[in-house]
Amino acid sequence: MKRGITTWMGLGIALLAAAMPFQANAQDTVETSVGADLVSGYVWRGQELGGVSIQPALSVAYKGFSIGAWGSVGLESTDTKEFDLTVGYATGGFSLSVTDYWFNMAGDQAAKYFQYGSHNDANSHVFEAQIGYDFGPVAFNWYTNFAGADGVKQNGDRAYSSYVTVAAPFKLGGVDWTVEAGATPWETSFYGSNGLAVVNLSLGASKEIKITDSFSLPLYATATWNPRTEGAYFVVGISF
Repeated sequence: MKRGITTWMGLGIALLAAAMPFQANAQDTVETSVGADLVSGYVWRGQELGGVSIQPALSVAYKGFSIGAWGSVGLESTDTKEFDLTVGYATGGFSLSVTDYWFNMAGDQAAKYFQYGSHNDANSHVFEAQIGYDFGPVAFNWYTNFAGADGVKQNGDRAYSSYVTVAAPFKLGGVDWTVEAGATPWETSFYGSNGLAVVNLSLGASKEIKITDSFSLPLYATATWNPRTEGAYFVVGISF
């Protein structure tokens, strides 16, 4: 679950990405991006999903359309491995995407990639749709799981787990900052919420660390609080 693929791309969070949909302008040439992040912890939408991790990313974009792959591999053998595929479209500030999240839990023999289902224990895929608009000073995104191993309500029905986020970038002291608030609009075990709940409050900063006159590395740090679980996390990462 990515990350910072939209507003948080500059900060490398997975957040946002988070996970987030790939942003692409209506460029007339094919643009390819490849890279990787090394993070001190994997925190996504107010949830801790792993420790120190390597998170590679690859994307191709053309005239607003994009397809991308993102993954996360923890240094500990007990960490969950993740592989996500996203197809998206963006024009102006508007963005729309569909993501297939796949998880391979440590020691989970049932986590077979080509095993799909609308809703069953053996299915390790989660399918999510996203729609959003970036106004510049503030960006809004709505995400909903529509298939796969989604969360459930207390009565056992599929929750169609959803997450809505508001993020605002700004500059302060020569550093790029982003503040974000995310909430679940209704009950779902996927985010551990019993209804409308704020599950993510984040403040992140990023800057370029100059290595040589012609080479620098983006460094970022993000503090995250989850009022629903009363969890707090501080993550630092570097992009290659």
